[in-house]
Amino acid sequence: MKNLAKIGLGVLTSIGGFLEAGSIGTALEAGAAFRFQLLWALALGVICVAFLTEMTGRLAAVSGRTVVDAMRKRFGFRVHAWPLGAQVVLNLFVLASEIGGASFALQMATGVSMSIWALPVTAGIWIVLWRARFGQIEHSMAALGLVTLCFVVAAVRLHPDWTKAAVGLLPAVPADQPAHYAYLAVSIIGASVSPYLVTFYSSGAVEEKWTTKDLMPNRIVAAIGMGFGSAVAAAVMIVAAVVIAPRTAHLTSFDQAAGVLVPALGRAGFWLFCASLFIGCVGAAFELALDLGYNVAQSMGWEWSESRKQWTEVRFSLVYTGALAVAVLPSLFAVNPFQLTLLSMALTALALPLVIGPLLIVMNDQTYLKQHTNGLISNTAVAAIAILTLVLALVAVPLQIAGG
Repeated sequence: MKNLAKIGLGVLTSIGGFLEAGSIGTALEAGAAFRFQLLWALALGVICVAFLTEMTGRLAAVSGRTVVDAMRKRFGFRVHAWPLGAQVVLNLFVLASEIGGASFALQMATGVSMSIWALPVTAGIWIVLWRARFGQIEHSMAALGLVTLCFVVAAVRLHPDWTKAAVGLLPAVPADQPAHYAYLAVSIIGASVSPYLVTFYSSGAVEEKWTTKDLMPNRIVAAIGMGFGSAVAAAVMIVAAVVIAPRTAHLTSFDQAAGVLVPALGRAGFWLFCASLFIGCVGAAFELALDLGYNVAQSMGWEWSESRKQWTEVRFSLVYTGALAVAVLPSLFAVNPFQLTLLSMALTALALPLVIGPLLIVMNDQTYLKQHTNGLISNTAVAAIAILTLVLALVAVPLQIAGG
C-alpha cells in the first residue's frame, strides 16, 4: 500500500508539474503555426525524458548520489565545470522566462504591467524557498498544477479531427516555413528534455532518501507520470490548432492565446488560462531556482538540502537567492516572456549533450549502480538521445536565426 501511495503521488506530481512556460509556449505556437504536425516532437521528447528520469532516479536510489555529484566524482571538477557552466547559464535563461510568464499572467488578469508584478512574484518565490521544505513545495505546487487539466477538457469538448491529430505523430516536414517548423521541433524537445528536469529529479530523490525499494515506483512514475503529463501538453497544442490556427499563423505573445479556452469553457476559460500559466511558471521557477542551488553546491562539495534550516546551509541558499535576483531583470524591463521562452527552449539543446554524454558513462559504472547498471535497451535509448541532442545542438542557433 505504501508503494501504491508513493506511485500515485508521484504520478499526480508529474501531471501537475509538467506544464510551465516552455511547454505551454512551444505547444501554443506549434498548434497555431502547424496545427497537429508537431505532436511527434512532443511524443519524442517525453520518451526521452522518461528514460532519463528513470535513470537518474535509479542512480539516486542505489548510490545515494545525485547526477551532479556522481559526475563530479567520476570525471573531476575540471571536466565537470563545462556542463555546470552551461547548465547555470541555461537555467538562468529559463528561470527568467518562468518569472516573466508568471508576471505576464498577472498582467493579463489585472491589467497591471508585468514589470510591476515581477518583484512581488520573485520575492514570493524566495520567501517560500526560504521557509518551506522540499516536499511541501513539490506536492503543493503539483496539486495546484492540476488546474492545467482544463486543457484536456477543452480539447475533448472542441471535437478536433482525431485522425489528423494521429497523423501528427509521424514526422513530416511541411512545404511552407520548414526552418520555423524545425526550430519549433527543437524548442518542443528542449522543453521536454530540459537538463534541469534530470538533475532536479535526482536531487529530489536524494532529498526524499530513496533506496532500492523505490526502484519500481521510480520506473512506473517515470513512464506513466511523464506520459500523462505529455497528454496535457498535447492538449494545449490541439486546442491551439483548433482555436488559434484559423485566425493567425503565428503567436508573438501569451495574451494572443488568452482566449484559447473560451470556446470550450466559456468565460471561465480566460481565468483558467491565466491560472494555468501562473501556477505552471511559479512551480517551474521553484524547481529551477532550487536546481541552480543544488548544482552549484553539489559541484563545490557544499552542504545542501531544502529539507533543513536554510541558515545552516547559507551558501546553498545564497545561490538560489542570487539566481532569482538576476532572473527577474528581463521582467523588470518588460521583455516579452513568450519570445524569451521560445529562445530559452531552443538554447536548451546546446546544453543537453554536456549532461547526457557523461550520464551514459556513469549509468554503466558499477561503482555507483552495482548490479543496477543500464541494460541494452537503456543504453541504446540514451545513446540515441545523445546523438539526437548533439544534432539539435548543432542546428539550434542557426534555426533561431532562420526561423525565429
